[in-house]
Amino acid sequence: MAGQPSVRVDEGITTLANYEDQRIQPRFQAPCLSVHMRCRGWIGWQKDPEPVECVDINRYGTALVTQRELRIGSRLLLDFKGKYITQSDVRATVVSRVQLEDGSYRLGIQFVYCIDRRNYSRAIDNALSQIEAFCRRRMARYRN
Repeated sequence: MAGQPSVRVDEGITTLANYEDQRIQPRFQAPCLSVHMRCRGWIGWQKDPEPVECVDINRYGTALVTQRELRIGSRLLLDFKGKYITQSDVRATVVSRVQLEDGSYRLGIQFVYCIDRRNYSRAIDNALSQIEAFCRRRMARYRN
């Protein structure tokens, strides 16, 4: 796909090549996380969460791979589960979408709590900071 960013992984930190990276903080690979997603529809939230693959994460956002084609701006609820870590109902927004060669979609996700002061939640911030730290430590272990 011409003009589409390619995904590159260096030392456990995922970046998009050929793309001006506007992140405040790097993302860390998160193969250890189980993530389920629910989408906002016309009537309300999707009842049954669907599993998605978490590519990488930091406290401000994540990259997910899913078979579902979502529009930029779509609203999501995410549930995270890892070893010693669980956080449910994290509100998020799709900020980018790239179709992969296998037909699935890589979604760039931004967590709503950090977009606007009115949505800030200390509990969500602390939980996502712990998830980020867990993934950072896990990747550091593999590099050494």
